[in-house]
Amino acid sequence: MKFYRLTLVTSCLLTLVMFLLVIIFDSLKDIYYQTPFFTVGVCICVVLIFIINCVVLELLFNYYGKKQVRRISNLLPEEMVQKNDENITIKELGERFSDLNQQKASEIDMMKEMESYRKEYIGNVSHELKTPLFSIQGYVETLREGGVDNLSIRDKYLERIDISVERLIAIVTDLDLINRLEAGEINLNLSKFDVNLLVREIFDLLDLEAVKNNTTLQIQTLHPQIFVTADKQKMSQVFINLISNAIHYANRQEAKVIVKTSVLKNKVLVEVIDNGMGIKPEILPRIFERFYRVETSRSRREGGSGLGLAIVKHILEAHNENITVESVYLEGTKFSFMLEKSK
Repeated sequence: MKFYRLTLVTSCLLTLVMFLLVIIFDSLKDIYYQTPFFTVGVCICVVLIFIINCVVLELLFNYYGKKQVRRISNLLPEEMVQKNDENITIKELGERFSDLNQQKASEIDMMKEMESYRKEYIGNVSHELKTPLFSIQGYVETLREGGVDNLSIRDKYLERIDISVERLIAIVTDLDLINRLEAGEINLNLSKFDVNLLVREIFDLLDLEAVKNNTTLQIQTLHPQIFVTADKQKMSQVFINLISNAIHYANRQEAKVIVKTSVLKNKVLVEVIDNGMGIKPEILPRIFERFYRVETSRSRREGGSGLGLAIVKHILEAHNENITVESVYLEGTKFSFMLEKSK
């Protein structure tokens, strides 16, 4: 609309100039006074000039407008540029830049969040490594200052040094494992085995730990044997990490950890259920991160590398399976995952 108003004003101005020229020049006055159709001629001139101006200005606007649009479009990423963008309007271009701004703002927020997680991760790694190292340093200094001559002190401190070294080895081993799992550098040794038997073997392995924490270990299944195809060694680590976690976070006098196995066509559903302290909803999405602690003081007091759930997640993803978690704070938690059923 503004374009045609501009054209009309320009046409009228040009016609007015022509009209004034006719009146001003003495040699043309007679034509003005003697020609009866002069007014009609002026109107025709106005129309012709208006049409010519419309065509010329539209061509100029289209040429320079498209040139400007192409220049601005070059600022957009390739995925936001389309083949028919030569006919795009300024309004549509503005909408794309608005979408681009929102996208970049979301990316910046995500990068800030990732940077926060990175700093937290580095801090956790530093703490996990420093704790046993400082303990070893303190025990060694005590022994060097004369404690080695006292048999009881020497044996006690050497035992504590051994425990700290084992913790360091566990942290480094788990870090190496999770890095190789994420990089896809570990090949699975798939085999057929009875998952119920494996669970019972893990129960026997963790029995003393469960007794110490007044926790009962149970298996619930409708089938005496359920054979699956997976890496038995890696799945042993999955069960150890999940069951050991449940035992550590038990906070009831009659704590229970139940492993439930069910057959679903060509899959086997495995659920690890406890009635422990549960997990708060706001931290539930982060429990599979490296070194993330549900309860920092308790988990560090009881040891562990802080990588257990992260390793579980990556082992199951290596089997093309996912792990899910449901939890009610102060009531309990359930971890669930699938395994391939053997034929």
